[in-house]
Amino acid sequence: MTLLFTNARLIDPEAGTDSIGAVLVQNGRIAAVDKNDTGSDQLFRTRNIGAEDVTLIDCRGKCLAPGIVDIGVKVCEPGERHKESYKSAGLAAAAGGVTTMVTRPDTTPSIDSPETLEFVTRRAQADAPVNVLPMAALSKGRAGREMTEIGFLMDAGAVAFSDCDHVVADTKVFSRALSYARSCGALVIAHPQDPGLSKGAAATSGKFATLRGLPAVTPMAERMGLDRDIALLEMTGARYHADQITTARALPALQRAKANGLDITAGTSIHHLTLNELDVADYRTFFKVKPPLRSEEDRLALIEALREGLIDTISSMHTPQDEESKRLPFEEAAAGAVALETLLPAALRLYHAEQLDLPTLFRAMALNPAKRLGLDCGRLSEGAPADLVLFDADQPFVMDRFALHSKSQNTPFDGQRMQGRVLATYVAGEPVYRRD
Repeated sequence: MTLLFTNARLIDPEAGTDSIGAVLVQNGRIAAVDKNDTGSDQLFRTRNIGAEDVTLIDCRGKCLAPGIVDIGVKVCEPGERHKESYKSAGLAAAAGGVTTMVTRPDTTPSIDSPETLEFVTRRAQADAPVNVLPMAALSKGRAGREMTEIGFLMDAGAVAFSDCDHVVADTKVFSRALSYARSCGALVIAHPQDPGLSKGAAATSGKFATLRGLPAVTPMAERMGLDRDIALLEMTGARYHADQITTARALPALQRAKANGLDITAGTSIHHLTLNELDVADYRTFFKVKPPLRSEEDRLALIEALREGLIDTISSMHTPQDEESKRLPFEEAAAGAVALETLLPAALRLYHAEQLDLPTLFRAMALNPAKRLGLDCGRLSEGAPADLVLFDADQPFVMDRFALHSKSQNTPFDGQRMQGRVLATYVAGEPVYRRD
């Protein structure tokens, strides 16, 4: 199929530009990009294409950007398919402009063997309309005692290794795993947190948590966890990505590690960029995430770190939980929120608040995640896969959690006024979602 997107507002995170132009797609890849809006005739002449052979898509001045590459999506297969399946997650991703899901291994059982990895890979390929790249566990059962067969898992398709929120507390085990991962060229994705200090926490320590009587964790727990991991990186030279940096306390350590030449990148979640600890209000469990929501000062510091490029990626940290897991007292309720469909409209809050521009947002949501994983997507350039999202950055709507494609509807944005909707999503030039 040959497609020509015309009259599009092109969001190019690689060039850092936002301009009106056109994109020509052939055989599932971007064949040409016209940022000068010279018209379709010029593109046709350079490619020896007849107008009759092209499907013309008039974008009507709406935004066309690389599809989102979302690192850290939880799909609950195997074990908890009632919360989320690859089919429902794939539909949610397509509706949210996510063209590549990088899935977490914190399933039941954990994805810690080539056999389990091959099972979920087959399910994903059969059911999901978007690209799915699986992570595998770093230690068996995510128990932090014995490392997994990293080499075999890479051969089976694992793109990274993580124990997710089960921090490997044994420093010797973690250092050996990092050393082995380095020898294989594997990327380790870690959750920087001191497990002792953060155990049982439901909020961030401070006046608000004290007034609510909630068990809390100091932001220093994140700083201490990151400091330990950085020391081990200096020792092993491994490739490392922090899944969520959520506090201002951790940023100086991250900056020093990058300045010292360590192979380290860091991400944050959309919830920590757009919400703060006060949103918990009267113990609303849909706002319970891990790590817990932070102060407004932390949120603003994260936005500044994204603008400067200190924090590299934004992810949904999509974590489905059923009603039975959330309709509990705040301390007992499960942590996590679905976010595949809310990632883009929530991120656009930062754009409308004039805190981040669109190329910067898509640098963090598409280009940088793709580069970290060695993928050739996430960019608007000739030869790149035609994984694209067409969206209206200004269209207002009220979020209705029951309209989400996910099996679980545990979103903190339920009932909130949002601005920005996905109009269409394309994977390898094929439409996988169109808004009616």
